[in-house]
Amino acid sequence: MLLPRPILCFTIAISFLLIAFTTLQLGDGLPLSQQWHLLQGVQPQEFADFNFVYAQLPRLVMAIMVGAMLGLVGSLMQQLTQNSLTSPLTLGTSSGAWLALIIANVWFPALAADHMALAAMVGAMFAMGLVITIAGPKNITGLPLILSGMVVNILFGAIATSIILLNDQYAKNVFIWGAGDLAQNGWDMVHWLLPRLSVAIVLIVIAPKILSLMRLGHQGAAARGLNVIPYFIVLIGLGLWVVSASITAVGVISFIGLLSPNIARAIGARTPKAELYTSMIIGSMALMLTDILALLLSQFTLEMIPSGTTAAAIGAPALVWFSRRALKAQDQISIKLPPSKSQLSTWTIPILISAILSMVFISATIAMTSNGLHWAIPDGFNWNLRWPRFVTALAAGVALAAAGTVLQRLIYNPLASPDILGISAGATFALVGASVFFGANIFASGSLVAFAGSILVLVVLLLLGRKNQFAPSSMVLIGIAITALIESLVQFALAKGTQDSYTIINWMAGSTYRVTGSGALTLGISVAVIFIGLVSVSRWLTLISAGRQFAAARGLNVQATSVILLCSVALLCALVTTTMGPVAFVGLLAPHMAVMLGAKQTRAQLIVASLAGGLLMLMADWIGQTILFPMQIAAGTVVSVVGGSYFLVLLIRGQKN
Repeated sequence: MLLPRPILCFTIAISFLLIAFTTLQLGDGLPLSQQWHLLQGVQPQEFADFNFVYAQLPRLVMAIMVGAMLGLVGSLMQQLTQNSLTSPLTLGTSSGAWLALIIANVWFPALAADHMALAAMVGAMFAMGLVITIAGPKNITGLPLILSGMVVNILFGAIATSIILLNDQYAKNVFIWGAGDLAQNGWDMVHWLLPRLSVAIVLIVIAPKILSLMRLGHQGAAARGLNVIPYFIVLIGLGLWVVSASITAVGVISFIGLLSPNIARAIGARTPKAELYTSMIIGSMALMLTDILALLLSQFTLEMIPSGTTAAAIGAPALVWFSRRALKAQDQISIKLPPSKSQLSTWTIPILISAILSMVFISATIAMTSNGLHWAIPDGFNWNLRWPRFVTALAAGVALAAAGTVLQRLIYNPLASPDILGISAGATFALVGASVFFGANIFASGSLVAFAGSILVLVVLLLLGRKNQFAPSSMVLIGIAITALIESLVQFALAKGTQDSYTIINWMAGSTYRVTGSGALTLGISVAVIFIGLVSVSRWLTLISAGRQFAAARGLNVQATSVILLCSVALLCALVTTTMGPVAFVGLLAPHMAVMLGAKQTRAQLIVASLAGGLLMLMADWIGQTILFPMQIAAGTVVSVVGGSYFLVLLIRGQKN
């Protein structure tokens, strides 16, 4: 039951004041009388006075301003697209701004000093334009828009990571920005941000009327004299400028712009004007509460926890909650696979095996030098450097391809893969979390920790996905939530600025560079054993692929079989992630390649997909070692660009059909 409007407004106002008051009490414990005197303009005398005036107060003001802007733009985007899951996070604009700022800091440092907000806006607008182009104007109200944003996030994140690794001496100053931190050292940033947010006044004044007309539909709005497309572009442009300026000031803070409009509607905001204004207030309150939690956690852990990390920790579960309520039966993703052969050629497997052997030979004997590509039989030293890398790449490709094939058949979902569903992210979360919070060496934490993370995500996927029969919509959104949580944790690790920061980001890129001989052998043997086991029980997958009831009627224990297969997927992901870090898109791309080559039976698809995945990873690893010599690009980055581009093509093909 909704409260009457006057009571609701009074409740929100009192809550806002109480939260703001609580924020100011988390500092050095100044008496309330002294705080009041300082607020009246009395000059500070003691350290606690200066801390209150130049740290606590500007931090509170920044939280109120930025939270309000994120709430405003989140509501604006959701009303323009009629999509309750739209936000700067899910449309890829945050990753676009992040990438643009890294590029500006690395290659245009002179411009970055004065035009960071402009650079961030250019990146954000490019990302959003790309997302809308991919999804198509007809799909801005549905899940394809969100899925396109997720893929752009992965692509831009991979490119940004690569640039940081290649130019870490220039990118150090963007680490803290990436974590989303509200800490202030004076009023300079508040004074910088305030005039740049003045365009929000235009939004507050003109947006409600335009949004009211847009609710009538394009034809209804045009009949009343509104030219929809120009106004849409203007409103989005102003909104992106506000967001870009805000995150330039404090960093990437996820989920506030997603949750605030949903909460506003849940408590009774029905008109465009009411939703915009309520979302602004709730955004400020949400960011202040997030900051309170960050400060309390920092006091408890003795580590400075950025507000962006706590926002993601709260927002990720909330995204899953709201998405389950918001998705409708028709919110499905149209995927049209490329044309495939009618049947598998007898030459396909021998050709793939020959290609793999050729790439192994190339990886072992051909390397880039200052004089170009050089062929030579490797001596003992070079052999010990090279063989762990190509063994790891091959095993990782086989493992992820097999995992993707099993997932796609098990939950009848052509988009299922360990990275998109968050299973690889679960292993990453466990390993990075052990490193950040417990000081564990990320290379020595072991597969058991990664396996626990993958299993946890699998359990969540099964519990939440069962209601919607594991539909692409619900599964993908869970993956988005988990991925955003992982990114915030990684940014927190980077913001610490220690040597561990570079260790983690090197590992996150998915590189074979640090793999030891024992690690490569462990991975190779483990993957081989699990893969042989999966091939031997491929009949289980064949029966389940025909339907669970059909499989049960043939005497198969579907529940036990599903648990065994899913545990195999989790173990494969854990082994790969522990050895070389997270690798995206191989589990999606390789099974599709197998189908295109005519491998439609379960056993044939497992074998062909695994060979294709191994070949893809071998090629990515060798290309990454040679293309920018003497610098190296991680194999995971190369695969992310290739696989992400393929995924975008799938989405575009789906929207055209």
